[in-house]
Amino acid sequence: MRTSIRGSRGLGAFVAVAALTTGLLAGCANDSDDGSKADGGGDGSGKGEITLTVGTFGVFGYKQAGLYDEYMNAHPDINIKENVTTRTDVYWPKVLTRLQAGSGTDDIQAIEVGNITEAVQTQANKFVDIGKDVDKAQWLDWKLAQATTEDGRTIGLGTDIGPMAICYRKDLFEKAGLETDRTKLAAQWKGDWAKYVDLGKQYMKKAPKGTKYVDSASSVYNAALGGGSERYYDKDGDVVWDRSQGVKTAWNAAMTVATSDMSAKLKQFDKPWDQGFANGTFATVACPAWMIGYIEQKSGDAGKGNWDVAAAPTAANWGGSFLGVPTASKHQKEAVELAKWLTAPEQQAKVFAKQASFPSTPSAYASLKPAADTTAYFSNAPITQIFSDSAKTIPTQYFGIKDQPINSAITDVGVLQVEQRGKSPSQGWDSASKEIKDVLGQ
Repeated sequence: MRTSIRGSRGLGAFVAVAALTTGLLAGCANDSDDGSKADGGGDGSGKGEITLTVGTFGVFGYKQAGLYDEYMNAHPDINIKENVTTRTDVYWPKVLTRLQAGSGTDDIQAIEVGNITEAVQTQANKFVDIGKDVDKAQWLDWKLAQATTEDGRTIGLGTDIGPMAICYRKDLFEKAGLETDRTKLAAQWKGDWAKYVDLGKQYMKKAPKGTKYVDSASSVYNAALGGGSERYYDKDGDVVWDRSQGVKTAWNAAMTVATSDMSAKLKQFDKPWDQGFANGTFATVACPAWMIGYIEQKSGDAGKGNWDVAAAPTAANWGGSFLGVPTASKHQKEAVELAKWLTAPEQQAKVFAKQASFPSTPSAYASLKPAADTTAYFSNAPITQIFSDSAKTIPTQYFGIKDQPINSAITDVGVLQVEQRGKSPSQGWDSASKEIKDVLGQ
């Protein structure tokens, strides 16, 4: 029987000053060819009697916020080592292979929201029921439901969610003769991602030399898709990607960018994209909360005070993750305790304070404050309020078993062919469609 798993939706329970997933889909320096690296939480010396490995697909912020060291200090018998894979399209297939083999997994595996339905429907028996003996009320209902099977087993505890904003370089906007005030700017594109794209045409008329309006057409696609009520599956779990209004709206916005001169034509999370941040080669990027820390890290000192944050055209969600414990873990009990601790409201608040990853635990919202240096970096923008306002009205979305590979086919095949290889939008769509049909076995 096919089931449906609810995606991000309006968060009516948000408190007044509520403070993004994703886990971060972030690149890390010195990655190997497959995008993997070991990154010890402490010194990696294995001083504890038990070494727990945490597999992630980017910078989740646990090491950066000092959580691994804090946990090891409180548990001298535990040593934590983090294994990072840069891209989810590399990370998740590798995890699936190891789950099926029953060996080689990390003690804790991060699961991105685009893969959670597949994990629940096809891999649930490969994960520990991590929902036992925890207060499930700590998490947003819809977030917990995404990782829960029909028979009530919870295979993952929620980390972050990804409410959307637009991050922009106000120094480049000023040079291009555009509005720089975040409130007035947001008003110009309010309600329609096409208005955000249209502003790019104005930017390019007086664009500072060597700069583009946006990093990539795929960025625009993902952001616009996150603001729609329909993506690749409907509420009954049926595939609707080829007739989805949300997909159509996002595709059209992306194609306007891809067929113009306003895109830097960078593939997100590749090293040239990181260099684009560092060199200031694009003026805007669709910016879920988890990207705040990424921008600060990759733009470096040169970006401080030049980046600002404005409300997105529509409330949208992009990203979010879970932590699960594979049954193949040799230290299940200890891994479950660590996963519970890392995803608890107190720890989620600490990660937010470090890099603005937006918690999925409502009890943390009242006291959320970004780090002072992050606030200063983004021109004293009211980051907490902007992401809170977005999160309150995120539409209900439904994710399916092949959500992530369908999305990759559209962005990494369809959009890229138009943007980087000069194909027509119809040719790009046809290529993406063929890829999707192969994924779905049609």
